[in-house]
Amino acid sequence: MKSFLISLETIAEVQTFVNLIGTLDSDFDLVSGRYVIDAKSILGILSLDISKPIELRVYSYKDEMHQKLKDYILEEIE
Repeated sequence: MKSFLISLETIAEVQTFVNLIGTLDSDFDLVSGRYVIDAKSILGILSLDISKPIELRVYSYKDEMHQKLKDYILEEIE
């Protein structure tokens, strides 16, 4: 599993992000405080505070995913 801090600043970015995540072959969760949301759920993401960075957990990480997600990634979490 790999974790990243990501930024989703607008509803349009959330929609684009969910569409992209839906094309990737892995399970993804978003973690904000004590809430864990399926990253493929647009309604789940919109229930989070998107004004702050959100942790993205990728369970079957492949290197090519980083290139596709680079516009959203702020930093990798150890």
